[in-house]
Amino acid sequence: MNRLLVEIGTEEIPAGYIVPALESFKAVLTKKLADARISHGQITQFGTPRRLALMVADVADKQSSLSEEIMGPPERIGFDANGSLTVPALKFAEKINVSPGQLQVKDTGKGRYLYAVRTERGISTKTLLKQILPESILSITFPKTMRWADLKIAFARPIHSICALLGKDVIAFQVGNVKSGRNSFGHRFMAPGKLTLASPDQYLETLTNAFVLADISKRREKLLLQMTDTVAKIQGRIIPDEELVDTVVGLIEYPAAVVGRFDDAFLSLPREILITSMRVHQKYFAVVDDQDQLMPYFVAINNTKARDMALVAKGHERVLRARLSDARFFFDADLKTSLDDKKQKLASVLFQANLKSMADKTSRVEKLAVFLSAALHLDLETTARTLRAAGLCKADLVSHVVVEFPKLQGVMGRVYALQQGEAPNVAAAIEEHYQPAYAGGQLPETIEGSVLGIADKIDSICGCFSVGLIPTGASDPYALRRQANGIILIALENQFAFSLTDLIMESLKLYDQSGGEAISRLTEKILDFLKGRMASLLEAEGISKDAVAAVLAVSSDDIPMIWKKAQGLQVLKTAPDFEVLATAFKRVVNIIKKADASETIAQTVNDSLFDHASESALFNQYKDVRQLVLRHIETGHIDKAFADIAGLRESVDRFFEDVMVMSENRDIRRNRLALLGQIAGLFAELADFSKIST
Repeated sequence: MNRLLVEIGTEEIPAGYIVPALESFKAVLTKKLADARISHGQITQFGTPRRLALMVADVADKQSSLSEEIMGPPERIGFDANGSLTVPALKFAEKINVSPGQLQVKDTGKGRYLYAVRTERGISTKTLLKQILPESILSITFPKTMRWADLKIAFARPIHSICALLGKDVIAFQVGNVKSGRNSFGHRFMAPGKLTLASPDQYLETLTNAFVLADISKRREKLLLQMTDTVAKIQGRIIPDEELVDTVVGLIEYPAAVVGRFDDAFLSLPREILITSMRVHQKYFAVVDDQDQLMPYFVAINNTKARDMALVAKGHERVLRARLSDARFFFDADLKTSLDDKKQKLASVLFQANLKSMADKTSRVEKLAVFLSAALHLDLETTARTLRAAGLCKADLVSHVVVEFPKLQGVMGRVYALQQGEAPNVAAAIEEHYQPAYAGGQLPETIEGSVLGIADKIDSICGCFSVGLIPTGASDPYALRRQANGIILIALENQFAFSLTDLIMESLKLYDQSGGEAISRLTEKILDFLKGRMASLLEAEGISKDAVAAVLAVSSDDIPMIWKKAQGLQVLKTAPDFEVLATAFKRVVNIIKKADASETIAQTVNDSLFDHASESALFNQYKDVRQLVLRHIETGHIDKAFADIAGLRESVDRFFEDVMVMSENRDIRRNRLALLGQIAGLFAELADFSKIST
């Protein structure tokens, strides 16, 4: 067995493309090797801006042989009266490419048939790879591709070289106008020549000697170590920034860290502006002291180790000085007008082509914030702060700093709000209403920010649904799934109990004053969308699919209550006799569902029509349990509600054993259905047990 190395040498690939491209390359090659029946060991990925490479261990010398049993004509047709093979039998042998002597007879259970075992001998791996590798290379997916010269192929960037080695042998093929060989190449500036490889075993060592760290994890490790050592000399530490580290690792082949300094006067700028100015355009790392205060230093990562790194640092300092001067100018200009003044300019900022301006959105969010505050019974002071934050929450979008650095939306709103003397919770809410900004992101810490965040997100969801911008498959350009998750998580974090239906309808009315049936249909569609997000989040917490379906079938409004019901049902499912319990409860629900379509069920239960003790026992226990269950639901003790309702199981079982529900006597039948209907209604306070798997 040998190692296989495939390296694609290119012009500089964007940093964000590299890891996904390697994953794609690995997935494609893995499938093609499996389809070709070529066994192999671990596949390792290597990548820099100028190369994508895979190393495959323990590659078999040839594909596995394939034996298959092929059935032919019946025995009575395959042999003549003398026991000789007939023409159909000989044609069968010729068709499957076996000799007539290899034909055998087998009893299949449906009769005796001729058959043969055909073996396809394995072809050399080297031969198969000549087709597999070029196909795999051209199957790598990228966000965007390009064409070059007069070639018909497309790739992220033009391909300049391909190294393809199976052990010591070159796998010869061509992609575009590039022929494969055994050559790689070193660092563009520090070792720009060709590197000839005798075998894949030399790959990493040869590249390292040529100042290329092809192993992404090793390159990252060296970068972090260099930064730590560099800032230790100034008694500082790097502000953790995994996203920036990933970006920088994708921009270099060999890290060379250097510390630069900027004027202390720039420290008067807000911390967020300084850090963003450094990281967004220059990809510099900010430095803090042991008190977590920004220091007038930064770390730049170069792709080349220069003779005079101090001179390199000076160059970085000049560039950053210009950036920070611009940032100070923007910030000072923004402070000349209040957020209220900036708010007036939102009419010229488009929210979405069909959903009017940011001024219109702000107005809607204000109204929804008032509605939610009332639904949550917030005190007057909290409501007033929430409304003030709602009015200012989008004002920073027209500020100079946010126009230059869009990621600072909300952050600068908080900064400007504090500068103009707004209450701390008002300022915090302006920033927090965008949270969570990503999956697993931080949630708002203030009540004002939480309410405002829900109002803003439900407005976006309802607005997009109202104009047909609904997520489909992997397409969600307005991040409505993330915003829906945000609403749910914020409500859970704060135990906000409000009606989702009422909130959606209130939001839709702000888009469509006509009301009526159209809003009702759209409300149902949005509720289903939100329930889908709840289902995903609940299942991610370990709640079974059937428990989630059972709860969401009867509950969709009160988010914290839905979670309690799902968790309570999941606990109940662990009970030893749950399967028996679920079967009994499903029987009750299913009988009522079937009866609804064909039988008029009595509105009340008449105990004088009972003709068996089990009917009375079930009815009396139901009345006692109902009071307990409703009280537990009201107080939020859902686990106790499930425990009490489970106590009905024996009475339900006895009822079904002792009586025939569909009695020939119409009055008795309707009365028994009424009893089961009331029990089913009590179940529906918690879950639809018919959806439970048993």
